[in-house]
Amino acid sequence: MYARRRHAYFILMGACLTLFISAWGFVRLWSVTAAVVMCIVAMVIPPLAAIVANRRGPDDRWWDESGDEESDRWWRELDEYNHRR
Repeated sequence: MYARRRHAYFILMGACLTLFISAWGFVRLWSVTAAVVMCIVAMVIPPLAAIVANRRGPDDRWWDESGDEESDRWWRELDEYNHRR
């Protein structure tokens, strides 16, 4: 699951860099307005990439792994109960 999020993050950030570099590298020669729009789109991508990279998957249990044996045992029991339902 982690690898899929990491790949999605790098694809989004690669798209962001491609948009930004191409906007001011050669698109501006034809249309400054198009270059500005491309930069605005590129500006929106990094927050979305961070959200995608930090999204919790259905099997991720990072929020409740406390290291406390009793608490971890309780969460495992709760998970088993929910899966049986």
